[in-house]
Amino acid sequence: MSDEILLSVQHLSHSFPVTKRTAIKAVDDVSFTIHKGEIFGLVGESGCGKSTIARCIMNVYKTQEGRIFYKGIDVCDAKTFRRNKKMLHTTRQMIFQDSDSSLNQRMKVCDIIAEPMKIQHMTPKRGSFRAEAEFQMYYVGMDAEYLDKYPSELSGGQRQRVEIARALAMEPELLVADEPIASLDVSIQAQIVNLFKHLQKEHGFSFLFIAHDLAMVEFLCDRVGVMYQGKLVEIAPTEELFANPQHPYTKALLSAIPIPDPKKERARTMAAFREEDLLCGGELMQTAPGHFVLGRRKES
Repeated sequence: MSDEILLSVQHLSHSFPVTKRTAIKAVDDVSFTIHKGEIFGLVGESGCGKSTIARCIMNVYKTQEGRIFYKGIDVCDAKTFRRNKKMLHTTRQMIFQDSDSSLNQRMKVCDIIAEPMKIQHMTPKRGSFRAEAEFQMYYVGMDAEYLDKYPSELSGGQRQRVEIARALAMEPELLVADEPIASLDVSIQAQIVNLFKHLQKEHGFSFLFIAHDLAMVEFLCDRVGVMYQGKLVEIAPTEELFANPQHPYTKALLSAIPIPDPKKERARTMAAFREEDLLCGGELMQTAPGHFVLGRRKES
């Protein structure tokens, strides 16, 4: 992992209107960075704003407040985005949770993988789009025989591998995966996470991995950010976060991880917390090297 910052999210906020006068704040003043070659995990319960952050980073949603810098480029500025449109579309790729809706059911796998390259007018390194698609399929552990199949003929794990192959065909520098294993069986989840780890070592891309499975995050990620109700409440290196959680919500989240041993599972006690503790405002303060916790500064 390099010290060079690839992605910087600064004071990002985003709301969704409910009526003409009311709106729900999905993301509230979130800031974090991702370094080159780093795997950054973003965890939290459903509805805490993780997917909204991913979509803002990828310009699927227009940023309402705050700034997002990718390779030093302000992707929130319309003119700057237009000047760098091709680079931004090729070097940033996203993998969605639902492979059923993110893959065109009327296209064969070969065409699905080749489509982004065709749109960006990229010349295939291996001579033809089919050869390129076949190479990418091999890279994600699938045979060339699947190139002529439709998504409906594949299993959930196979469709997810096709999604990964499509993203890697663009040779991205930043890969954003929005809960890519949530809809898969446990055994398939392990396969996909191992594949991510292998591919990241091979390609060296930076990786924003969004999930609510803490065991997978602990195995895969270099650093982890914990979200609750739109706020980033804690950021730390993975080992530090799991060994020494500071925020009440992080403690409660980690205490809820199931233990494989039935006796230890029955004896396990959940960390107690109060809602007012979780909703504390303030700012991220450093409690240890690289470990930041949301809280209010004490007045002197």
